[in-house]
Amino acid sequence: MADAFIAGVTSQGINVDNVGEVATDMVYYYSGAHAMPAAMITASHLPPEWNGIKLNGAGAAPMSRDTGLTEVKRLTMHPPASTTSRGTVSYHDIRKSYVDHLYGIVDADRFSNLRVAVDTGNGMAGVIIEQVFERIPATLTGLYLEPDGTFPNHPADPLRPENLEDLIGLMREQPHDLGVAFDADADRAVFVDEKLALLSGSTTTAIVAHYFLTREPGATIVHNAVVSRAVPETVRRSGGHPVRTRVGHSFIKAVMAESGAVFGGEHSGHYYFRENFRADSGTLAMLVVLLLLSEDGRPLSELRKEFDPYSQSGELNFKVANTQASMEAVEAALDGQSDWLDGLTLEWEDRWFNLRPSNTESLLRLNIEAPDPETVASLTAQVSAIIEAAGGSRA
Repeated sequence: MADAFIAGVTSQGINVDNVGEVATDMVYYYSGAHAMPAAMITASHLPPEWNGIKLNGAGAAPMSRDTGLTEVKRLTMHPPASTTSRGTVSYHDIRKSYVDHLYGIVDADRFSNLRVAVDTGNGMAGVIIEQVFERIPATLTGLYLEPDGTFPNHPADPLRPENLEDLIGLMREQPHDLGVAFDADADRAVFVDEKLALLSGSTTTAIVAHYFLTREPGATIVHNAVVSRAVPETVRRSGGHPVRTRVGHSFIKAVMAESGAVFGGEHSGHYYFRENFRADSGTLAMLVVLLLLSEDGRPLSELRKEFDPYSQSGELNFKVANTQASMEAVEAALDGQSDWLDGLTLEWEDRWFNLRPSNTESLLRLNIEAPDPETVASLTAQVSAIIEAAGGSRA
């Protein structure tokens, strides 16, 4: 697929910089640093048969239907003729310059000797992770660092608890201050504290947002419509300005550009940084969490408490014949305050949920939050019953 893409680009007389097999956030870095559009061939966290192309504009700018993808579709359906002058292909090893870039954002001298267990899941974080740790005193214990597209140990999707079992098992045998699991293309990271408890993407977003607001009081923080209420509450408490937007990198990055936000976070483990060309990076998120732990001195299990006051369902998936009809059936059956920024959000004073179509699969995704597990379980059963009565089923 990469060869075919390169052949198409060079057939138009355009030169290509081939940076090889790398993590997606490394491509964003190169695009931003060199003001070039870029393409990443990846299935992300999905199985290999879902392989595709992530496109972005010059400077790591996001591409959506309104900012280029519609034109890409037109050109795909009606390809232009090849030019008489063909472009060239040059090859670049960007690992050192990428690590230099990371440590231009976080100061390597401020890290302490923390013990970190990292499971790259045979994905692309393994290309760079050891070089990242060579610059700081933290100790790396690596798991499945060798990139292998057959994923022989477990799928590289850290949002599924079963894919964290090996990382947690390692941390149980050898105590660590932090556990980190990357998805296959390494633009997402999921964190585990020293007591083997998972941090939700919302909790990590709140922690990192607070970190940046201590350095830039009054800054804007962008979050998607699915994160915990703890995120905007933390931002306001820390003197910042929260901005809510739709799920997905193209929306987050565009709103960050419009608002000048210093940071953006999603429930799915995507974390975006203004100094990283507003692009998401699992590796940079890991370094910020490590730096925060180094400076704070408390274990992560203690530090997280003030940012994690609610109970959550996690993301529940449903197969439905008609996503819009199913969401409307749920809205009609319940009396909460609704909005349709991204799917259906229904809110009450003490609880809320979001139900939205997946961007990548034929599913509805349900996220519920409430003060306690019992209320979460009750609301989950209630919403599930409505979806199932409309012909849906749990995936």
